[in-house]
Amino acid sequence: MRKLIALLCITGFLISCGGSKKVTSTRTERTVPRRTTVTKIERTTKETTLKEPSREVRKPLPAASYNDKVKRYIFEFSDIAKNEMKTYGVPASITLAQGILESGAGHGELTQKAKNHFGIKCHDWEGDRVYHDDDRSQECFRKYDQASDSFRDHSLFLKDRKRYSKLFTFNQKDYKSWARGLREAGYATDKKYPQKLISIIERYHLYEYDNDVLGRTNRRRENKAEAVVVMTPAPVSTPTPNPSGGHIVRKGDTLYSISRRYKISVQELKSYNNLASNNIKIGQILKITAEEEEEDFN
Repeated sequence: MRKLIALLCITGFLISCGGSKKVTSTRTERTVPRRTTVTKIERTTKETTLKEPSREVRKPLPAASYNDKVKRYIFEFSDIAKNEMKTYGVPASITLAQGILESGAGHGELTQKAKNHFGIKCHDWEGDRVYHDDDRSQECFRKYDQASDSFRDHSLFLKDRKRYSKLFTFNQKDYKSWARGLREAGYATDKKYPQKLISIIERYHLYEYDNDVLGRTNRRRENKAEAVVVMTPAPVSTPTPNPSGGHIVRKGDTLYSISRRYKISVQELKSYNNLASNNIKIGQILKITAEEEEEDFN
């Protein structure tokens, strides 16, 4: 009996285990890989630079050399210097050399501010003025409206002052004596001032402008003056020295020979005596100096 019950239990157990067991069907699916077509797109990346309209790059012009500045100065002012020589007797070479030296060939600060080409200080000047450092700080200098006014004032400055009167006893072609005379008369304090003027005159052949003014015409006039026949009205006694300091014309005298004797120009001699021609008479008294004037510049 016990064996029967045990058998039934085992049989029931086995049946229960078989009913609950699930049948699992394992199917392995084979995955077929898909063909992927890759289209390779190549992109060419170009850098596009927007260019501005082409502009010509201008190189700065080289600064003019001192030599170029001097040549430009001579070209611009030589005619003015020659006219001043014709009118007042100051050699054009001296005027140009002083202008070049004093004004830095037209580029000096004083010339730029005041058109003062010769460094002329105020003194008795009643016109416009500027102040500029020179021998001393903030000295007074004359100011002009235009460069030609400066050249004219330079001529008058030398002509009207007694301290420069000796200059006009020199030959107008003797620029060396004029250069030294300016220094001796106190125009400049620089001891090498004459040498500087002479160097400029000779380097740039400024004496040629003196020749332009004087030329052959002037030499002919001088020769003609020497050839003038002295008019002899009637025999006169041997002239005696003139107590007034003038010159008493003697036989054989000419304006040229008299001017050379007293180291003045023929034109000055005629001016002192209000002569319209070169004719003079024996016994005539000629003034050999200008009338005395008060010194207006120290």
